[in-house]
Amino acid sequence: MSRNLQPATDPTKMGVGRAIAVLTSGGDAQGMNAAVRATVRVGLYTGAKVYFVHEGYQGLVDGGDNIRPATWESVSMMLQLGGTLIGSARCKDFRTREGRLKAACNLVKLGITNLCVIGGDGSLTGANQFRTDWSGLLVDLVRAGKITEEEAKKSSHLNIVGMVGSIDNDFCGTDMTIGTDSALHRIIEVVDAITTTAHSHQRTFILEVMGRHCGYLALVTALSCGADWMFIPEMPPDDGWEDHLCRRLADQRARGSRLNVIIVAEGAISRDGKPITSDQIKKLVTDRLGFDTRTTVLGHVQRGGTPSAFDRILGSRMGVEAVMALLEATPDTPACVVSLSGNQAVRLPLMECVQVTKDVTAAMAEGRFEDAIKLRGRSFENNWDTYKLLAHISPPDVKSNINVAIMNIGAPCAGMNAAVRAVVRMGIIQGHTMLAVHDGFDGLAHGQIEPVTWTSVSGWTGKGGSALGTKRTLPAKILQDISQNLAKFNIHALVMIGGFEAYMGGLELVQAREKYEEMCIPMVVIPATVSNNVPGSEFSIGADTALNTITSTCDRIKQSSAGTKRRVFIVETMGGYCGYLATMAGLAAGADAAYIFEEKFTIKDLQINVEHLVEKMKTTVKRGLVLRNENCNAQYTTDFIFNLYSEEGKGVFDCRKNVLGHMQQGGTPTPFDRNFASKMGAKAVLWLTEKLKQCYRHGRIFANSPDSACLLGMRKRALTFQPLNELKEDTDFEHRIPKTQWWLKIRPIMKILAKYDIKLDTSECADMEHVIKKRSPLGK
Repeated sequence: MSRNLQPATDPTKMGVGRAIAVLTSGGDAQGMNAAVRATVRVGLYTGAKVYFVHEGYQGLVDGGDNIRPATWESVSMMLQLGGTLIGSARCKDFRTREGRLKAACNLVKLGITNLCVIGGDGSLTGANQFRTDWSGLLVDLVRAGKITEEEAKKSSHLNIVGMVGSIDNDFCGTDMTIGTDSALHRIIEVVDAITTTAHSHQRTFILEVMGRHCGYLALVTALSCGADWMFIPEMPPDDGWEDHLCRRLADQRARGSRLNVIIVAEGAISRDGKPITSDQIKKLVTDRLGFDTRTTVLGHVQRGGTPSAFDRILGSRMGVEAVMALLEATPDTPACVVSLSGNQAVRLPLMECVQVTKDVTAAMAEGRFEDAIKLRGRSFENNWDTYKLLAHISPPDVKSNINVAIMNIGAPCAGMNAAVRAVVRMGIIQGHTMLAVHDGFDGLAHGQIEPVTWTSVSGWTGKGGSALGTKRTLPAKILQDISQNLAKFNIHALVMIGGFEAYMGGLELVQAREKYEEMCIPMVVIPATVSNNVPGSEFSIGADTALNTITSTCDRIKQSSAGTKRRVFIVETMGGYCGYLATMAGLAAGADAAYIFEEKFTIKDLQINVEHLVEKMKTTVKRGLVLRNENCNAQYTTDFIFNLYSEEGKGVFDCRKNVLGHMQQGGTPTPFDRNFASKMGAKAVLWLTEKLKQCYRHGRIFANSPDSACLLGMRKRALTFQPLNELKEDTDFEHRIPKTQWWLKIRPIMKILAKYDIKLDTSECADMEHVIKKRSPLGK
């Protein structure tokens, strides 16, 4: 939801004569530094004065050297650091009126009337209290002679905007809080390490993760690693869970599993409100089953380390939105929090979000656990529903007599296996017989098809690449063989997981329906490619993993020049003609430029970039990073750009180049890709099952309507099924990219944060919404 401002609005003049202060409060979270950096740089870009408040609210109360002017250079090299560089502290003083009086005085003396608070619900509630008290505090300060009438008049109103920084993701109104994705990265690294040792010794591992009042981390971890059992505070297990748990673990072992994984949120409780601890579970499993059992309590490891690419981009986007919200606020605007809904930035009234967050706690205390799950939002609810379906339901006794084939197409990417696992297990739950097709359309044509079972996909969520094998072959030339095998193996529905080839292959099969009746079956394409270039979906499985690989590599590359100074790195990324990876990695790694096919550039643009870097080398920041999408320009190759920069930078900086290549396709999938793939796979099978019922005619399946061959994609706030034929209009087939790409609107942010003199399109800024209306089906 966006609103067009008057054309006269110049974003570089919005903040002139105004001052913004930014503070981080409460528990630290990875990505807070990205939010601080964006707030500072966009604030300066608008002409405002920007101040750091060190040590959270304590610094606001103590004043003095704790409130310092921020400069462009003072937020350099912050992006890749965890925690918060401006510090955070628990502050009892601010909870008192006396403390808030001191804080108000400090702000008034510096002319600060805009406050950006990055923290959890307690920190944001405190900010709202401060705003509510503001006029009364000014009256008291004037009366006490601390400030003049003139100063009070100039600072008559305080604007507050919050960004939620919390690894627990426990704030209602946003799908993801800053820090949650990074915490999941830390947890999944540990889970992956633990499963290898557990597999070796046939052990049961109990992993306790943070989340005193919110089970989000435990829930997504369980979904991402295929845990056997999970305990969260929002949904305690039914009475008698001890018997059920032991039966389930024993059953898994009987099926051939060599390990069991149990995830426990630190705030896990039973139905009567008593804590369920990891030690209690360990004793139960050891005593009842005699399994070799170990517990691991992760603790503050989850808060530490480098922020993920997602958290850096989220923090940067939120920072931009927060500054715009502050500068557009009026005395009548309620204090707002900048949130993420699906893939959109939204503004919500702060106290509405706080109230719903309190309602969750109340629902849990009163034993209304179903309400607690719903109040957490549809993202949480969908995660819960998907987890239950994939982990807890035993396959039905009654078979559907339906055969569903599943295949990977195109280049491999991280997350494909998680999608296959979800499709297979959800299909078995529906009573279908699942068939694995090896090596894509080639395998379908040559009969490389075999049944796949529940246990044969165990442990697949964390595996990179494609276990089924994949090829780029399109079906057009082998349609005869494919149709024969569809008939021979009696295949009633088809799931295709892959990139642009999967989309193209799906279209070719639909076209062939006129000639081959065997193709008249329901089909669904699930986008999976590092390039993120499939029409109909804003995200593809695998792109997040590739993005994190590029970002962490860029971090290392930049760090390598810390001692040498005055060095510019040219880094080539994958993506075909799609500039998604180069753009988003540029934003996450703090690049000075990112060259992409979608945004044409000339030799003059290259010259401007070189001049920009020459100027940058005169500051204290003596390093540069330039990203180039592999197919952005046939003439301005990576070598050409490297040679140009080397020549023009002589005597000022030297250059190095890196071509990242296939490392971007490899590696274990990130939590986002595992979770996204699991939900996409589950949703695809449920849709196919419904479609099969609709297409059942006279004892057989016949599907030839456009809506029986769809692509499942994420569009803004929803996972939607779109007929493949309808997506053709939005496809540039020559360059294998969608004609409309949402992330192009984010590119100006990267340029502004790199200090380019460009205009920010403020028409994309969000309107204020309300929590009740805002519910996303996906989240992360």
